[in-house]
Amino acid sequence: MLNHITVMGRLTRDPELRRTQSGTSVASFSIACDRDFKDKSTGERTTDFIDIVAWRATGEFVSKYFSQGRMAVVSGRLQMRDWTDKEGNKRRSAEIVADSVYFGDSKSKEDQEPPASAGGPVEAAGGDPFGMPGGFSPNFETPPADDGTLPF
Repeated sequence: MLNHITVMGRLTRDPELRRTQSGTSVASFSIACDRDFKDKSTGERTTDFIDIVAWRATGEFVSKYFSQGRMAVVSGRLQMRDWTDKEGNKRRSAEIVADSVYFGDSKSKEDQEPPASAGGPVEAAGGDPFGMPGGFSPNFETPPADDGTLPF
């Protein structure tokens, strides 16, 4: 049988890292995934909120590098969990047990570490590490003129 799921969405809250009694790390978080289509009556996209559980190193990674609002790509398996609520009613919920979690976006400006030379060319050029227009390196060499010896 095959049970594999991949979803992409934004974290709805910061991951919560806990440890089991044996010391195993487990992180819990949820992501919001917009559906690809709009509701005919409202014209709005419906959002699904999906619970994720990440164990061991994956959980520690998520806890360390992800926060509310970050885009995440989660790959794992869908798991159904039966439980009893406070009133004694039997309930069932679905969650994804993550095998891997990837960044789905770039770091925002406030999340990035300052460049090694604060106030240097990176900031002055708006992110170009060499301070050159068009992203050219000052060490860029123009290739030699075509002398006709290339086979293509």
